[in-house]
Amino acid sequence: MVSTSLKLSEFIAGFWRLADWQTTLSERREIIETYLSLGVSSMDHADIYGQYQCERLFGDVLRETPALRHQMEIISKCGIKPAIVGNPDRYVNHYDTGRDHIINSAEQSLRNLGTDYLDLLLIHRPDPLMNADEMAEAFYALRKAGKVRHFGVSNFTPSQFELLQSRLDFALETNQVELSPLAMQVMHDGTLDQCQRLGIRPMAWSCLAGGALMSGMDERAVRLRAVLSDIQQQTGADDLSQLVYAWVRMHPSRPLPIIGSGNVKRIKSALASSHIVLSRQQWFSIWQASMGHSVP
Repeated sequence: MVSTSLKLSEFIAGFWRLADWQTTLSERREIIETYLSLGVSSMDHADIYGQYQCERLFGDVLRETPALRHQMEIISKCGIKPAIVGNPDRYVNHYDTGRDHIINSAEQSLRNLGTDYLDLLLIHRPDPLMNADEMAEAFYALRKAGKVRHFGVSNFTPSQFELLQSRLDFALETNQVELSPLAMQVMHDGTLDQCQRLGIRPMAWSCLAGGALMSGMDERAVRLRAVLSDIQQQTGADDLSQLVYAWVRMHPSRPLPIIGSGNVKRIKSALASSHIVLSRQQWFSIWQASMGHSVP
């Protein structure tokens, strides 16, 4: 089943660390407006980000400036229930992809974000107790109520994706996956092959490996930076992170990288990577540096 009408921007604004940025309301509005002015209209959230605070902090901006809502696509995720200290009902980290939790979580996200619909809702992690029929019931209920327009998954294997898709008469829109030169599993386990086959574009999280690519001192990260530095000399890229984004985007599944920053300079640098075209040998030089060996 081929993906449908949802259009996301070529880069995604990620707000996982919004609460850590310690911004004022006006500063948060400026970050959002900066993303929009640069053509980044898709905003990525999850119910649990910032210990359930990030959606509300973002929503405060939309409540103050509601016209911004119509310039963006809002994405959220649900399904993870962290333990809560002192709460006997939440004593262990676990997943909940039951019908009621999906619906209740989506409705809470709408309240937090100050909007009456989500453009895209993702199941955050595959659940060993996942009941595909129950998840489909939740999707149909939210869709019928006009509360969620499109659905997808995050971190799903191809078989988990196919299981859920088999219960739906509309296409899942995306699979948000970890993808970087330090996390290449989805290139080799069939996940990105499936995206190509279905014509859906994956969203790529942690493209810079949480900073490990730029500052990690383990042998693999050091080896990668050496290769990236060589390619920087060849291409004239402003910084190594641009080469990483270009490397991710070169995959034929056409991943949409998530930029997890509120720093204008870093945002502009990431977007400038769209002008960098790596050769096939440069791309494989990065792959080889990560794997520690040549292709077979």
